[in-house]
Amino acid sequence: MGQQARPSVTPLAIAVLALLEERPMHPYEAYQLLIARREDMLVKVRPGSLYHTVTRLAEQGLVLAEGVDRDGNRPERTTYRITEIGRETLRSRIAEILRNPAREYPMFPVALAEAHNLPAPEVLALLRERVERLAQDLADVDIMSQWAGMHAVPRRYWIVLPYLRATIAAEIAWVDNLVTELDSGEMEWDEYDPATGVRVTERQHPTSDREDSELPPVPRRWGQTSAAPS
Repeated sequence: MGQQARPSVTPLAIAVLALLEERPMHPYEAYQLLIARREDMLVKVRPGSLYHTVTRLAEQGLVLAEGVDRDGNRPERTTYRITEIGRETLRSRIAEILRNPAREYPMFPVALAEAHNLPAPEVLALLRERVERLAQDLADVDIMSQWAGMHAVPRRYWIVLPYLRATIAAEIAWVDNLVTELDSGEMEWDEYDPATGVRVTERQHPTSDREDSELPPVPRRWGQTSAAPS
């Protein structure tokens, strides 16, 4: 008999299970708590998607409806608690993520790889705008860290903030360097007609006509993510 498939646990499901590990609550209360703790910086939180997530967790046996209550004239609300399987799944999923750096395919590297399809002045303007927005994000993280410190929140509950700060600061520094390199002319760039926006430089990717043996090497761990068809 085959091994039972492990339940699929999304980032939002992890956040919900973690809340229910603290205490039973109804979905809207979980939504309010996630927003109050600013966990919407880590996962996309919407009321509809949260209710759907709780329903999915219940179908998988990871949470269990515990009771229904009513607050005044408001609609009845079902309270859920985490099950033992849910607790084991939560811990297993956290451990798996901590252990294995996953390929998450963020959008920014895709845009960087294809940025040569835009004129250099436009790329410079866009990157500078990105840096401004990242600086705002950095300021928000600093404010939250200061608040946590002033209110003596135990460090284990906000270790993600220094991580966010480090990654945002690193991206700002990297993009600043790219802007300097591109703005100075040190990096070659295709030419575009200022009036029409049409590429003037002949387009020829350096690997377009190469044999397989001359293609760039595939990183070992990344190469294991896609199995060849049988």
